[in-house]
Amino acid sequence: MKILVTANLVPFMHGGANYHIAGVVNALQAAGHEVELLRLPFRFSPEADIVRAMSHASEIDLIQPNGVTIDQVLSLQFPGYGVAHPDHRVWVMHQHRAVYELYEPAKATTELADLRERVIAFDNRVLRAAKTVFANSRRVAERLREFNGVSATPLYHPPAQAEQFYCEDALDYVFFPSRLETLKRQHLVIEAARHMRSPLKIVLAGDGGQRGALAQLVERHGVGDRVALIGHISEAEKRAFYARAQAIVFPAFDEDYGYITLEAMLSGKPVVTCSDSGGPLEFVRHEDTGWVEAADAQALAARLDWIAANARKTADAGRRARDAYASAGITWDRVVQTLTRSYN
Repeated sequence: MKILVTANLVPFMHGGANYHIAGVVNALQAAGHEVELLRLPFRFSPEADIVRAMSHASEIDLIQPNGVTIDQVLSLQFPGYGVAHPDHRVWVMHQHRAVYELYEPAKATTELADLRERVIAFDNRVLRAAKTVFANSRRVAERLREFNGVSATPLYHPPAQAEQFYCEDALDYVFFPSRLETLKRQHLVIEAARHMRSPLKIVLAGDGGQRGALAQLVERHGVGDRVALIGHISEAEKRAFYARAQAIVFPAFDEDYGYITLEAMLSGKPVVTCSDSGGPLEFVRHEDTGWVEAADAQALAARLDWIAANARKTADAGRRARDAYASAGITWDRVVQTLTRSYN
């Protein structure tokens, strides 16, 4: 089949979305399909630019551009899922979160409140018109049902280079690789370090808009001997840090999916997450493949101290996590079969 994939282009901002986009394109091509990727420029502000982006997407007709018949369109992101095609399938990574679960009416400007109405109307219209809708995770499907009344099927996919993760004997640290952004909540882990009694170290990898603020927080709390902000690392370095960690810490707020959880499981490491962390809760079973704690610095500190004192039990949890991933059937072959399935 000739399949066109739509996604966003946000210059010089790289994260999990890029891995997802590249992964699905490569998997479709490996399955023998002809695939083109259409990336639409996107800006998160001002609100007027987002309105224009929705309008632009809605005007794109992909039924037979330049006389070429496209058999199927697969859209991954807002607002690109507004394009028109008779066999339009949408796999939602997440919606425009600023007007959904992150929206705070008391703090919203008039422009944001107006945008919220426009985006919800847009999503209601285009998602209900799609031939089928999948969601990146059960959490994303829950939001679609809650806010839009749209039924979506959760469809999980592997992280990039899944086959290259490995496990080695643990050293005395926990690892947290992620963009340094408020929603990832590295600050919560730094706060936890103040309350810890064990010598366990915390390694925070990645870069982002909160790096300066987090560095100041480490200094202010006097935990520089315990918390290391190591900045950007290569993929090979990331896998090595996973392999030797006692456990992985991932307390993000209402995460959509969370590659970190899956990468940890592939590395044979348990995950410490929070009760409001969203996507990770679909994989982390408390006191089995990891631990689910309150989003509270003292609760996280107590769990990290427990990990330091219980190396064998922690390693056992990591082995169960790796087995759980293996039994979950998360493969690109399964994704492609699901996305390209024939419908009557």
